[in-house]
Amino acid sequence: MIKRGDDLARLLAEALRSLGLQLQEGDIVAVCQKIVSKAEGRIVSLKEIDPSPLARQFAARWDKDEREVELVLRQTSRIVRMDNAMLIVETGPGWVCANAGVDQSNSLGDDLAILLPEDADASAARIRAGLKSITGVEVAVLVTDTFGRPWREGLTEVCIGIAGMEPLLDMRGTTDLGGRELHHTVLAVADELAAAAGLLMPKAGAIPAVLIRGYQFKPAEASAKALIRPAASDLFR
Repeated sequence: MIKRGDDLARLLAEALRSLGLQLQEGDIVAVCQKIVSKAEGRIVSLKEIDPSPLARQFAARWDKDEREVELVLRQTSRIVRMDNAMLIVETGPGWVCANAGVDQSNSLGDDLAILLPEDADASAARIRAGLKSITGVEVAVLVTDTFGRPWREGLTEVCIGIAGMEPLLDMRGTTDLGGRELHHTVLAVADELAAAAGLLMPKAGAIPAVLIRGYQFKPAEASAKALIRPAASDLFR
């Protein structure tokens, strides 16, 4: 339903008006990656993909679409795991995820695959600036996507793009209920907010955005890349 070139900020503002809602200072708007990618033209026809020998070999072994495997490899900067029918890779921005985030769900077309935004932080910033221009209100914007997690079953929404707020809440130096100082606690609040918003965005519900109100965040010009653990301290690499 969202097409290349659509103005997401305008569409969001119109949706808010249709619901009788007005943005307020301190609001957070969570927007699913799928509509961001569609509006930015990040859609590829698998019919145009010529698979490499590596893609053909992997697809044949695990009964996968060789064109989609090739598209995943083209979005990959590092292969983390490539066996047991799984492609876990690192993308250009640094996200480690299954299939480089390439997805055919809700593409609403045959043989169409949707890629992650090239720069989801920039996407969030454009939506935020557009909403400010239309409504005059400063809000924070999150771009969310569905990720798996090491050692845990199930998927959850995480933040892959952010504008207007810090993605992390550093609790180090504060104390717990007993007065003990915290030394390691840094909360991924952007991911927690994305997961909460995801509860209201069912996969077949055509609800691509959620208004979050009441969370006291720290305003900042930040990047979701702050959520990526540095290689030197990543015990899972």
